[in-house]
Amino acid sequence: MGARAAIVYGDYECPFCAALEGGLHQLALRVTFRHFPVRSSHARAQAAACAAEAAGLQRAFWPFHDALFADQGRLEDPHLWARAEALGLDVERFDLDRRSDAVLERIKRDFQTGIRAGVAATPGVFALGELTHGRPDQAFWDRLSATAR
Repeated sequence: MGARAAIVYGDYECPFCAALEGGLHQLALRVTFRHFPVRSSHARAQAAACAAEAAGLQRAFWPFHDALFADQGRLEDPHLWARAEALGLDVERFDLDRRSDAVLERIKRDFQTGIRAGVAATPGVFALGELTHGRPDQAFWDRLSATAR
């Protein structure tokens, strides 16, 4: 993986994941996002991941993803529907897709891939040839920033 790219295993209820997203946007890195909902501590994380994937089926994954991290306190169904509507999605299709077996399998596959790759906490970030867990420290940001120039 190039220095200008990162693979992020994240959870939409994790505050460290939201902070990481903001930093990665500032560095203009190419990010591959993989779902890693930690259901034991984040009850709505899997539902939010399914909603993001359902939005992706209507070509709106990244705007929906960004909206979820921008307001982590509102992940209940009415708020998910409101986000879908605000993005101009077919809300009925969105709701059917987010509850589908195919979308759930996608989330499970991402999670299992993360486990096999050594992800143990969120965010799990593969960048600069290493895996970093949890809240990245300043040294991580300094190294990442130096390679993004």
